Amino acid sequence: MISNKRKIINDPIYGFVTLPDDLVYDLINHPVFQRLRRIKQLGLTNLVYPGALHTRFHHAIGAMYLMTEAIQVLKSKDVKITDDECRAATIAILLHDIGHGPFSHALEHTIVKGIHHEDISAMLMDELNKVFKSKLSLAIKIFKNEHPKKFLHQLVSSQLDMDRLDYLNRDSFFTGVSEGVVSSDRIIKMLNVKDGQLVVEAKGIYSVENFLISRRLMYWQVYLHKTVLSAEKLLVNILKRAKELSLNGEDLFATPALSLFLKNNFSKKDFINKPELLQQFVLLDDYDIMASVKVWMGHKDPVLSHLCGNLIDRNLYKIELQNKKFSATMENQLLEKVMKKYKLTKKEASYLVFTESVNNSAYNSHFQIHILQKNGALIDVAKASDQLNIKMLSKKVTKYFICYPKGI
Repeated sequence: MISNKRKIINDPIYGFVTLPDDLVYDLINHPVFQRLRRIKQLGLTNLVYPGALHTRFHHAIGAMYLMTEAIQVLKSKDVKITDDECRAATIAILLHDIGHGPFSHALEHTIVKGIHHEDISAMLMDELNKVFKSKLSLAIKIFKNEHPKKFLHQLVSSQLDMDRLDYLNRDSFFTGVSEGVVSSDRIIKMLNVKDGQLVVEAKGIYSVENFLISRRLMYWQVYLHKTVLSAEKLLVNILKRAKELSLNGEDLFATPALSLFLKNNFSKKDFINKPELLQQFVLLDDYDIMASVKVWMGHKDPVLSHLCGNLIDRNLYKIELQNKKFSATMENQLLEKVMKKYKLTKKEASYLVFTESVNNSAYNSHFQIHILQKNGALIDVAKASDQLNIKMLSKKVTKYFICYPKGI
């Protein structure tokens, strides 16, 4: 009996999304992809915006849908894209996030260091390619920007890719922050290819301007919201403390996969040389972390138990955000108060008091969004725009923050 693999998914953003072919169906049903259902797209953002409980699975399906739309638009404008390239680009965007660890970006440099989720995604694609008998080879070339048609990679990863178009609208929808809404339909309809590069026709410039402004606003209001930062840093410090205790021989409750990464400092080289590490990594998801945090609330280590109790009860760090660095004097005074109140050493207190910085650059002018003029010329959106603030968006804004316990 032949099963129908042209399934329809009801997506809250785009409505009914039809899976384009059998291979996509089989990839979505593979355990490595299904794992994305257990990783929240926005980490701990739901502690600020309660609706932000959508997953990486949602996002990957949405980005795949936008890719199919974009390819149809380009083909209608006589851009040469073969059926194999169409399928490969769709698969490349579908699988672009499979390397994400638990809680997405929050723990990327805690559980493992020196290896980005893109690296792990590429490794997992190589493994899936073996399972699917080399049917993903072209998709991998597009993902790694090794395909001669560069615009296909730019649809997957660039300043104006299907990834960003989906997550802005999706994150806006689930957080309720309406400033993030962008006209993805309009932008996709205005896409074209010139000299092998992805471009936007001049009629679409205002939609691109809105996209860049929306991205900047979403960073400050959602992704870098100070309470979100406070929650994420709390979780990062929990994992750092758990790893420090584990490396010192402390036996902590954890799932086997999490325990392996707590007890070892694995590098990118280890992942390359030990394929079994990749299999252990894909066993990790948000559930491993939260189950452990709940148990660690009762741990004898005062720092770990205190941090875990605070996360579970949403008693987050007090956080201050400003445009200049906080003084060492202020940080030291807070450290002294924490050491005295909780009877901790200075090193232990540093889990409760610390300063860091965040950057926000809505537009990286080194990787331009090209606007296609009516005369056929290409011009960078920052120069084509008549809005001064678009030029300002290419400036990197750095803000500094200090975290410390409430009531100090």
